[in-house]
Amino acid sequence: MPVTLIAKYHVTAGHSETVQAALTRMAERVRAEEPGCLVYQANRSTERDDLFCLYEVYSDEAALIAHRETPHFREIVEGEIVPLLDRREREVYTRVAG
Repeated sequence: MPVTLIAKYHVTAGHSETVQAALTRMAERVRAEEPGCLVYQANRSTERDDLFCLYEVYSDEAALIAHRETPHFREIVEGEIVPLLDRREREVYTRVAG
């Protein structure tokens, strides 16, 4: 059963462009190397320069767990992005219809 992850990144002032560039690189790696990721979409708020929302859909929970264990997740998200955040929120959902 597909699972959806929605993450919000609240970026420390002055680091939004760096985070955007890192998310762009991350999206490229996910699309190229993770067949279990059906959708990986990074979005930037039109109202708040420091807020990003990630919308990710995985084929199943195992694919989501595998995503978190990839070298590019550790390098880009944990190594580059997380240190530049004031706060990170994550929620996982399962599909109920559609």
